[in-house]
Amino acid sequence: MKRCICILLILTFFLLFPNQRVSYALELESQAAVLMEQSTGTVIFEKNAHEPLPMASISKIMTMLLALEAVEEGKVSLDDMLTTSQRAKEMGGTQIFLEQGEQISLRDALIAVAVGSANDASVVIAEHIGGSYEGFIEAMNKRAEELGMKNTKFVNSSGLPVEGGGNVSSAYDIALMSRELLKHEIIYQWTTIQWDTNFLGRVYLSNTNLKFLRNYPGADGLKTGWTTEAGYCLSATAKRDDTRFIAVIMKAPNPDIRLKEVSQLLNLGFGTYKTVHINKKGDVIENLVVDKGIKEKINVITEDDVSVLLDKKGKEDITHRINLPNKLTAPLIKGQVVGNIEVIKGDEVIKTVNLIVDEDVGKAGPFTLMGRLFIKMLEKVK
Repeated sequence: MKRCICILLILTFFLLFPNQRVSYALELESQAAVLMEQSTGTVIFEKNAHEPLPMASISKIMTMLLALEAVEEGKVSLDDMLTTSQRAKEMGGTQIFLEQGEQISLRDALIAVAVGSANDASVVIAEHIGGSYEGFIEAMNKRAEELGMKNTKFVNSSGLPVEGGGNVSSAYDIALMSRELLKHEIIYQWTTIQWDTNFLGRVYLSNTNLKFLRNYPGADGLKTGWTTEAGYCLSATAKRDDTRFIAVIMKAPNPDIRLKEVSQLLNLGFGTYKTVHINKKGDVIENLVVDKGIKEKINVITEDDVSVLLDKKGKEDITHRINLPNKLTAPLIKGQVVGNIEVIKGDEVIKTVNLIVDEDVGKAGPFTLMGRLFIKMLEKVK
């Protein structure tokens, strides 16, 4: 009788929640954990995923993200020379021993953070990008809110503990932050550096994530963290074929368990799922005519990756449908949504990605339009 009731409850669950994933039974010693597929953001496994916990140097993921976004927006350059402040010089913990007034390029400062988790370099970056250290911390919290990191609070750029409470986040929030950083391809160049025996001509720089990089197939990032309060933390990423996963471990009791459990999470992902990519973010889907525009044609591109996560054992029939008008009308603003791509499994739309224009197009003046009309008339005569 009990067995029948159990089966009935399971069937009821899947009828009520047909899109829920099976909960995999991993027994982890770490306080919190998340396994997320990078392209789609799908969560495969979670344990205490939304519990706010100290995150230590994993905080620097946001420091690097804001810096690379500023580079992408043209606000700063990787070749910018940053000047070390007294605040940066006096940072404790891991550092590259910058002296007050010493200059370092933004590129080298980011490498020092990505590889060696240098606290002094993180402050130099923060002061340069934010205009002031306090301004950068405000920007960190604003970006966290934009990313949907509901259980995160930053009080510094390094993750060092402070009186009154340091930086806190959840495993899920860290996965979101990591996913955003990994959209910047240059980060892999830095997070895979194992060591530099003569960094800046004087410092031995060793990757704090070296054990993971050397022992897990496909590993190429991302960031470790440790303090007495936070325990051993890691946001790890690895890629095999076209599939990338992010595994986050928080408050592991020791570094060996941290490595073991992050490997277990990634093994679960790679052993069970595969990512099918249809289009990458920014792919040109169509070159459409612009009616009454200064330009007569414009590229329509994907706003995000068009991809789906599939069970390796499944035989899903995946197709996609492009929804676009025959032509567009000026004015158009860069990033304006003009259509979408629908990903279809069977008869069900399982994902929709916006299609946007890749530049501004203003309205053409009357003389321009008359000139075009005249040229078309001449072409017909010919």
